Amino acid sequence: QVHLVESGGGLVQAGGSLRLSCEVSGRTFGSYNMGWFRQAPGKGREFVAAISSSGGPTNFADSVKGRFTISRDNAKNTGYLQMNTLKPEDTAVYYCAVNLGPWYARRWDSRDYWGKGTLVTVSS
Repeated sequence: QVHLVESGGGLVQAGGSLRLSCEVSGRTFGSYNMGWFRQAPGKGREFVAAISSSGGPTNFADSVKGRFTISRDNAKNTGYLQMNTLKPEDTAVYYCAVNLGPWYARRWDSRDYWGKGTLVTVSS
């Protein structure tokens, strides 16, 4: 079993930044690809960013491209999502998830394990 715990969410003004962390335990983090997803109130879960198990290739949703960065430190069993120039429409619960399948997969059901999420609220 793999356990994921997100942290770093909070309230920030538009234009501000936050850094989310995802601590993974239970299995070798370096074996898993990682993704970040989000779910805004009343909406479905959507893809935000993905990174391969090695930390090489990355992929982003068009809505966050150029503003968000995804990274990981396999030695610390932790992944990160750096969010800059935040907008009110970025308000959502952010989830990290891992899988052994394609690292670039955007469907939420492509991921094997999920955290419980961390709330990000961006005020205008």
